[in-house]
Amino acid sequence: MSSVLCCTVSDYENVVDIVFGRWKSQITYAGVKLGVFEIIDSKMSSAEIAEKLNIDQSLSYRLLRALASIGLLDEDKNKNFIITPMGKYLRKDNPQSLRAVTLLEEGPEHYAIWKHLSDMVKDGKQDGFVREFGTKIFDYIPKNSQYSEVFNHAMSSYSNAHTQWVLEALEGYDFEQFGHLCDIGGGQGHLICNILKQHPHLKGAVLELQNTIKDKESLWANKMGLGDRCAYLGGDMFAKVPRADAYMMKMILHDWSDEECVQILSNIFKASQSGARVFVVEHIVPEPHIPHFSKLFDIHMLCTLSGRERTVKEFTELFEKAGLKFVKTHYPPSQMIGVVEAVKP
Repeated sequence: MSSVLCCTVSDYENVVDIVFGRWKSQITYAGVKLGVFEIIDSKMSSAEIAEKLNIDQSLSYRLLRALASIGLLDEDKNKNFIITPMGKYLRKDNPQSLRAVTLLEEGPEHYAIWKHLSDMVKDGKQDGFVREFGTKIFDYIPKNSQYSEVFNHAMSSYSNAHTQWVLEALEGYDFEQFGHLCDIGGGQGHLICNILKQHPHLKGAVLELQNTIKDKESLWANKMGLGDRCAYLGGDMFAKVPRADAYMMKMILHDWSDEECVQILSNIFKASQSGARVFVVEHIVPEPHIPHFSKLFDIHMLCTLSGRERTVKEFTELFEKAGLKFVKTHYPPSQMIGVVEAVKP
């Protein structure tokens, strides 16, 4: 009996769905790239959509039909289309928009680096971005304006979701014990400003590369009227971090190797007093039998950088090497991320 016949129909179909999964994401990318989701506010014919977007009518209908097949649009028998609740997440005006994430993760750069996965696993050397483009991603970004724009918009999109999860995970946490919170690698300050808004006694600072914070209009402290409570400091977390009562790092350590993470954490140890807290926000890898986004994101990190997603035990080991002590992990209801708390003894 063949191996195919030994499988149930559902197993076979599930494997087919996995094998051809990239078709779905590339179809979605094309729809986003062409602007399909931005123009459909009410029911529109395929011909109207093609005319409005100035694209080929015949081929665009086939794309629209495919987008409907995967649940992002809805098609009637007269070739009219309407955007679905799922499709609305691909619009610019959605506060939880995944538009920029789609353009980044299915765009030409990130698409290209995945072809190196099997070779990297074989020879034990990760970072497909270097293999494909000859440079590290953080060196590539400032030299390529189009990619930089997409990357920054995608990071902002990720931040909206991450901030909500962090606030849920730390709901009820006693921030009264701190006077000053520093967000290391905090971008334009979306997370820290939302924490400051909830805790009026707190003051904060964002440590970032100067190029990231040079546009004052993009800084969340200014947008949210918190300019007197949140400072932006240009600097390098691998060299030195400012003194604070508590530190936040959201999706930072997963970019780096264990040795690089220990260097960052050691700088926190050097700068802080006894009792200082560290909050590391990451996609935490759960037990082996639990399927989780972190286990897929870990392969993305393998392809993109020198970092990885980690278990709580692995974070605990990093803390210990830097002189810090693990306290506990806080989770939002979704369990999508975790906030790993450590303390300087």
